[in-house]
Amino acid sequence: MFKAVRILILLGILVTVAGTTLLGRWQAQSWKRPQVVTLYPINASGDAATQAFLEKLDAGAFADLGPYFQQEAARHGVSLSQPVKIVLGGRPRTVPPTTPRDGGPLSAISWSLRMRWWAWRQTPPSSPVPDVKLFLMYHPADHAGALPHSTGLEKGRLGLVHLFATKSQQAQNQVVIAHEALHTFGASDKYDPSTLAPVFPEGYAAPRQEPRYPQSQAELMAGRIPVREGEQRIPLGLGETVIGPATAAEIGWLK
Repeated sequence: MFKAVRILILLGILVTVAGTTLLGRWQAQSWKRPQVVTLYPINASGDAATQAFLEKLDAGAFADLGPYFQQEAARHGVSLSQPVKIVLGGRPRTVPPTTPRDGGPLSAISWSLRMRWWAWRQTPPSSPVPDVKLFLMYHPADHAGALPHSTGLEKGRLGLVHLFATKSQQAQNQVVIAHEALHTFGASDKYDPSTLAPVFPEGYAAPRQEPRYPQSQAELMAGRIPVREGEQRIPLGLGETVIGPATAAEIGWLK
């Protein structure tokens, strides 16, 4: 009897979680109202220079994001005047769980659950209530090597975004933020994970262009501008990116 009750309780929890996920996805992709994306800056390594940078960080560092989403949404026929509202939130007092290194599915699931639990407990209160929470992990400008991989989760609608703590990188930081934000709306990557090269045609901003190279912009979810066969570069800012039709369809901008 007790076992049956326990199974029913677990099934009820699963149904509730599944229903909440589906409802959240529908709300995110219906675009009936602005989706609030709240940004939470974090000093990833705890160093003094990064802390000094964060103390001066204000909403101006993210000023291009709202107009960019508005412009791209309108280009795809979305009538909502402000599809995404960017809000600068408070500073969490602890750092989130680190992403797994082995890349296995069980590790990814475990990290996702721990990340969602951490976000629920550690996120400072914010108004308006966020639809999406992005935790911005700032690293020193002289960080050696590549930054850790950023992650955006559609389930849980949150992301972990690794950035450089320097004004010279703010334009490129916004590209990374926009990319991870769209993951939380259901967008997929448009690049080959082994080479980081944009996948043709959906990963190209202008796939019908002749000649094909050089492209002048990046598809946001591809993240790089193809300049010739086998060579690409990172866009300097959002002005060098577009949201292509494949991505627009994934996030509900094209029906």
